[in-house]
Amino acid sequence: MSSVKFKSFSSGSCGNCYFLGLFNDESRRCEAGVVIDAGVSPRRLKKELQHDGLCFDDFSAVLVTHDHMDHIRSLGSFCKHVGKPVWATEGLHRALSRHTMTRFQITDYRMELREGAWNDVVPGRIRARYFVVPHDATETVGYAILLDDYKFVIMTDIGSMTEEALRWARQADTVVIESNYDPEMLRNGPYPLDLQARIRSGHGHLSNPECAEAIEAFRHDGLRHIFLCHLSEHNNTPELAYSESLSAAAGIPLAPLPRMTASPLYNL
Repeated sequence: MSSVKFKSFSSGSCGNCYFLGLFNDESRRCEAGVVIDAGVSPRRLKKELQHDGLCFDDFSAVLVTHDHMDHIRSLGSFCKHVGKPVWATEGLHRALSRHTMTRFQITDYRMELREGAWNDVVPGRIRARYFVVPHDATETVGYAILLDDYKFVIMTDIGSMTEEALRWARQADTVVIESNYDPEMLRNGPYPLDLQARIRSGHGHLSNPECAEAIEAFRHDGLRHIFLCHLSEHNNTPELAYSESLSAAAGIPLAPLPRMTASPLYNL
């Protein structure tokens, strides 16, 4: 028998990086794993993995959601020092091939996601399928990920919900969803009006009330865990994000992910 485990290394504008893996219940060893985004350094990733008895050998691929710096800051270093395949869409790979942080390192590790299909990112164990979400990057995607038959969905940096995102979330065992800002904190906070408008534009970030509305829309009997990601440092708090979505979660375990520090290794 296998278990699915999930860990966030950082979740916010300071950097984004997550680990997802299949573990053998008897040996407790990781049998297959992936990393989603590369917003922390390989050195820090190695340290955080070691804290849970893991290493670079416990993941076989990197999935990229989009080309904003907080998600790809260390992707070039991952290619150079870790050497794992990098899965992304054709459009995102074109952007990464021109980006100063990745263009010289990514060529040998480029793996292109097929549109509208499941991709064997760890053959025989982990498959991933992307869906496009609104955000002001070159192209931004969420992922539906199958680990054997366990269904995991992540949608970070999603300016507004889409029917496709909701459709995948309605099938998931675990959903990671952005809960970026509290509208009052944003309105009364330090950001200039043009930045506030960008965040609220529908191609920026998802607010706490919008996140709660989405949870209510995709919540279903098979859903086991909900994680709130990419909380704003200046326009949100974990307490506000959690309280806003608590009623919508209706008893499903709900947890905001830390912005700058690692989460526990969650057994899903």
